[in-house]
Amino acid sequence: MSQPVILLVEDNPDDEALTLRAFKKNNISNEIVVARDGAQALDYLFGTGAHGGRDLSLMPQLVLLDLKLPKVDGLEVLRRIRKDERTKILPVVILTSSQEEQDVANGYSLGANSYIRKPVDFIQFSEAVKQLGLYWLVLNAPPPMGRTAL
Repeated sequence: MSQPVILLVEDNPDDEALTLRAFKKNNISNEIVVARDGAQALDYLFGTGAHGGRDLSLMPQLVLLDLKLPKVDGLEVLRRIRKDERTKILPVVILTSSQEEQDVANGYSLGANSYIRKPVDFIQFSEAVKQLGLYWLVLNAPPPMGRTAL
């Protein structure tokens, strides 16, 4: 069986490359699907647009979500994820460079599972990705997708 998918929603090519490099450096071998704006992320999650016909029973194990995105911003993506029965319990980690306290508050109030500020230094960023991968992909028990709570 293949590794569960991670959906990386990131519009900055440098941050995307750093994230992918950090995953590789830390032996996180999950398939990573990259969405470069909020609309692409929603298309992937809900099987629309370029992802029409995608098997929606295969949801990502984790969504890494930037906030400052073109087309549809990260908070709106999170709002739509939490509003839909198919994705409302999907683990979403906000991974952003935003230092705004209001973004932290809004992220959590909309149902983010975690909020991580991207470290500027690659070594610190790599360590943050390692810890993120260890927790979310190894230690954390993912929710059973396709099932809702009582």
